[in-house]
Amino acid sequence: MTMFGRVITAMVTPFTSDDEVDYAAAEALTDYLVTHGSDGLVVCGTTGESPTLSWDEEYQLFQVVQKAAAGRAKILAGTGSNSTKEAIAATQKAEKLGLDGSLQVVPYYNKPPQEGLYQHFRAIAEACPDLAIMLYNIPGRTGQNLTAETIVRLSELPNVVAVKEASGNLDQVSQIRRSTPMSFGIYAGDDSLTLPTLSIGGQGVVSVASHLVGLSLQEMIQSYEQGQVQRAVQIHLELFPLFKALFVTTNPIPIKAALRLQGWKVGDARLPLADDLAATESLLSRVMADLHLVPGE
Repeated sequence: MTMFGRVITAMVTPFTSDDEVDYAAAEALTDYLVTHGSDGLVVCGTTGESPTLSWDEEYQLFQVVQKAAAGRAKILAGTGSNSTKEAIAATQKAEKLGLDGSLQVVPYYNKPPQEGLYQHFRAIAEACPDLAIMLYNIPGRTGQNLTAETIVRLSELPNVVAVKEASGNLDQVSQIRRSTPMSFGIYAGDDSLTLPTLSIGGQGVVSVASHLVGLSLQEMIQSYEQGQVQRAVQIHLELFPLFKALFVTTNPIPIKAALRLQGWKVGDARLPLADDLAATESLLSRVMADLHLVPGE
């Protein structure tokens, strides 16, 4: 077991009908997630719509979720930025709250080269020496891949302890695993790659689907770790249609629609995230019904 656990939910940020953060709903969702398979929660990550949250909203969410979790799960703050100074300031505030870690995304839009990426993450790590840091590589959103070589360099810093690998490149995951100690956590950044990532030395997943099937994901991972590979494969294949449906359009539009189908009042995604919700909800209804995830099914 790594310091963050096996299943870490990239938690959505609930909004009211007036497009304000619904802190009461965030509190209730936190309690549900930590009792339904989540070892940890990422607050204000991509799934939490960090690009459209203010720093004040994020800071309050960190405190609300931390209090609601009450030590039952690790809390990681999404405090990354494409400005190193901003990332340091936000991460230092999270460190002072006594959170368990920080998720640091690759800087987006300004597209720094590998040396710039290394210096960016090193500056954050050195400014927040008492906070564990998980790197977040998602080139499809940031426009730049954090290479295996750079991740290995960063893993030598004492508080850079893990990476969320959402490049979709299992060869890169293999390269990272070959060159880092097993104490360095490698987490799948895509639900559908959780089992393949485990097979090459990964520790778990930073998950979207765990809002709905956290206990099943835990069973899949534990089955694999206990040598019950066929059971793990069976669970993976059962959940695979859900994994794909939750990314039929830009995350977190589908997962918020799925939660609403279950009765959660999480609101819509904030603009500019919008899509044909009727088509998305129709697909999710079918897939979720097959898994008995819709009330009354």
